[in-house]
Amino acid sequence: MFRIYDPFEIKPASQMSPNFHYKFVAPDPEIAPFVENIGMFHNPSDTAKEIVLMPDGRVDLFFMQSASEPFKVILIGLETIPEQREIPPHTLAFKVSFKPLATEYILQTSIADIFNSGKLLPEGFWDIDADDLTDFDAFHKKITQKITALLPAETDERKRLLFELIYASNGEMTVAELSEKVAWGSRQINRYFNMQFGLSLNAFCKILRFRASLQHIAKGRLFPELNFSDQNHFIKEIKKFSGAVPGELFKNKDDRFILLSVLKQQ
Repeated sequence: MFRIYDPFEIKPASQMSPNFHYKFVAPDPEIAPFVENIGMFHNPSDTAKEIVLMPDGRVDLFFMQSASEPFKVILIGLETIPEQREIPPHTLAFKVSFKPLATEYILQTSIADIFNSGKLLPEGFWDIDADDLTDFDAFHKKITQKITALLPAETDERKRLLFELIYASNGEMTVAELSEKVAWGSRQINRYFNMQFGLSLNAFCKILRFRASLQHIAKGRLFPELNFSDQNHFIKEIKKFSGAVPGELFKNKDDRFILLSVLKQQ
């Protein structure tokens, strides 16, 4: 049976409205190379919440249930297009947002087959069930222990350095520059990206540049601060990934863009 969840039990760090709650916490340092954050969202109301999900370069693992849907585990791959969704009434979800490298070393699977999509995972995945959705702190501890147990003894140094450089530059380094710095051929890098993640390195870098631009837009800076050729190029790229122009994103009517709501409060 679905449990009616009391949002005040988790003391959410922020909330977009009295009828929609969310919370995101940074991972423990030991798992930080593979995890961006651990979080939750909850729609306790009797109406659906309309949101727009934008590409952010993360791979999301959801544990969720609602009044109309049983507990399920969903893995969402990398995305390059915005998607409008509805969060059903009385929906509760805990999630782990992974960095892409985690798919190989923690999840131990390719996600190329779920590019711009997702898939249901088997019942009992990682020994998480509906009972674990009653206490966020306990979930955070349990999932951290699970990921820690799965940490690899070693990783490919080229891949580790590659992602370190991509994140440090907000995706603004060229494929040629990255290839030279990690001593790994650009063809081999793109083959790895396409086989493991379902997109090219260049496409992934553009997503990170878009995500970094959202931090500026959230603060009302509606002009390019990264490597865009001009204002028109900036607006075109922002609209491609979000479905909206920078001004519309900043206004964030009805808090539809969750990522913007989070960034505005940071």
